[in-house]
Amino acid sequence: MNDTTQLTQREQGAVTRDEREGAARPVTVVPAVDIFEDSQGITLWADLPGVTKDKLEVNVHDSSLSIEAQAVVPTPQDLRLQYAEVRVPHFARTFTLSPDFDTSRIDASLKDGVMKLSIPRREEARPRRIEIKAS
Repeated sequence: MNDTTQLTQREQGAVTRDEREGAARPVTVVPAVDIFEDSQGITLWADLPGVTKDKLEVNVHDSSLSIEAQAVVPTPQDLRLQYAEVRVPHFARTFTLSPDFDTSRIDASLKDGVMKLSIPRREEARPRRIEIKAS
């Protein structure tokens, strides 16, 4: 057996070990977000590549908004995975919301791996013009 063969055998062993470790340790990723605010409320856009609606969960409790999702990497039916470096990520992020926002009216949608959350302000928290009376 020459040095090249030994190196190949060692590398194959390392791959097997890494695959076992990788399967046991899920990867948690903090999704990138953009947040826009106007007088009506805020709109949050979160990048969740590979996530489908059934693997996405958005919860609000008191003033805490949490996003959790699991990406799905499809494997073709007629193929068998031999080696994988890409781990299927678990996305998680939590935000603290101001009491100015109406959490009972949050609207959520998911399209092409991008989630949009619209969180309106409470009526009493929206800016309003005060009319001045002349006497």
